Amino acid sequence: MDPVQLVSLRIRELRLRHGLTQEEAAELIGVSMRYYQMIEAGSKKQIFLGTVGTLAGAFGLEAWQLIGPELPAQTKPRVNVVKSTIHNQRHRKGPYKRFKFYHQ
Repeated sequence: MDPVQLVSLRIRELRLRHGLTQEEAAELIGVSMRYYQMIEAGSKKQIFLGTVGTLAGAFGLEAWQLIGPELPAQTKPRVNVVKSTIHNQRHRKGPYKRFKFYHQ
């Protein structure tokens, strides 16, 4: 398997393992969401070793662990990621209730 494809598959696996959206993963890594999407989709033709180190470091790994034969079973993001509003949507039943303000 091509090393770039391997990195893209591993980054996706780590993102899903920790329940992150692409936006949250990009924020964790410190790259733009578009750049992250290109890496995960395998659109990038090459990835520099420094970038692989940054990607791995965001999940508490070394670069060699990310491109090794298997991912470690235990990984932990380096910081707690604030979940996006997508994860916090409330499902309402029925129409919105309007607040009534009473003047005294």
